[in-house]
Amino acid sequence: MDTTNSPINPAPVRRGGFFALTPLLVFLGCYLVVSLLAGDFYKMPISVAFIAASVYAVAVMRRMPFAERIGHFSRGASDPNIMLMIWIFVLAGAFAESARSMGAVDATVALTLHLLPGSLLPAGLFLASCFVSFSIGTSVGTVVALVPVAAGLAGETGMNEAWLTAIVVGGAFFGDNLSFISDTTIAATRTQECDLRDKFRVNVRIVAPAALVTLGIYLVTGSVAHVPTDPEPVVWMRVVPYLLVLVTAVAGMNVMKVLLLGIVSSGVIGLATGSFSLMEWCGGMGRGITGMGELIIITLLAGGLLEMIRLNGGIDWIISVMTRRISGRRGAEGTIAGLVSLANLCTANNTIAILTVGPIARRIADRFGVSRRRSASLLDTFSCFTQGLLPYGAQMLMAAGLTGLSPLAIMRYLYYPVVLGVVTLLAILWHYPRRI
Repeated sequence: MDTTNSPINPAPVRRGGFFALTPLLVFLGCYLVVSLLAGDFYKMPISVAFIAASVYAVAVMRRMPFAERIGHFSRGASDPNIMLMIWIFVLAGAFAESARSMGAVDATVALTLHLLPGSLLPAGLFLASCFVSFSIGTSVGTVVALVPVAAGLAGETGMNEAWLTAIVVGGAFFGDNLSFISDTTIAATRTQECDLRDKFRVNVRIVAPAALVTLGIYLVTGSVAHVPTDPEPVVWMRVVPYLLVLVTAVAGMNVMKVLLLGIVSSGVIGLATGSFSLMEWCGGMGRGITGMGELIIITLLAGGLLEMIRLNGGIDWIISVMTRRISGRRGAEGTIAGLVSLANLCTANNTIAILTVGPIARRIADRFGVSRRRSASLLDTFSCFTQGLLPYGAQMLMAAGLTGLSPLAIMRYLYYPVVLGVVTLLAILWHYPRRI
């Protein structure tokens, strides 16, 4: 059903222009510039930057009454995708605190230290993240499952927590981009009307070199890791919640059901082993949910802000400008990459960005001789590349919420999306792979 002009998703009220994107500049100015000037990414709360940008976005929308502007902002904040993210955040907070309280994180960290030597910990963590994300097809689910383990490893080994967290986030984008069951893969192939297997064959030839380069970086930098010579013994019973989460996620269970199963198993084992009482378990879940409060507020503000940008014609203007002058196949491929990247910047959701520009990308591909599996690969890859560089993306916010770190503190160590972007740009310039 076409909902382009429905009350839920109304058409833009104006043709847009660069002015429609200025709320994003206000956000970036408040958050990035202030943090850089202060020399500390913790000085400027991201929620305050979003409030400033949101107030500005509502104020400059002058073609409708104030109450109507607030209504549109609220509808953006309550978008079904936004609300689904919030429910996942709530359950993730409850599971993370339950698992920590009953000793699941410590037991999983001890198991990891027994299995891997110190120099292989970063590379092993990256490979585990790639495998889990490819298996379950969701980067957010991978972050939920593995970031607490990364944080525990950092505390046990003395390695940089932001670095280990970034390793997990980078590996999470590998599967988000490549998995057959990823929503971005499905969106890209549906909009380009091509087969999943054909898109995978093109995609893997671009993604694999980027993953291998990143793995090499972690193998080299991991040589400085220090692992205790006598790690704590593994309490296998306490590893069960994480094993259940990983196994059920890999089996394809919905992420919310996975988290509920993790919460219940953590509670049952914690009560059986005397790790906490029933009231202590409830109190721990409450603290975990409360700890996600800022993350939930940021997500709501981001949804409302990006809806105002769309309603003001910002995304339509980007598409119009980017498609105005295209020449040759390289230009067409670069335009497809630029379109989905800018749409992702304005939506903070790589699936929505692909769905937004996908039909236009298909027409560009057909006109300039770009194969549809190639255009599907470019859409998916550049959306994941851009999503990995957004401090207000769901993956970064989730990782920050689980660790208490600033999104920018994690981003400075996020190698894989950057390497992926560079490799894909080179693939466009060199027509790689040439047989496609």
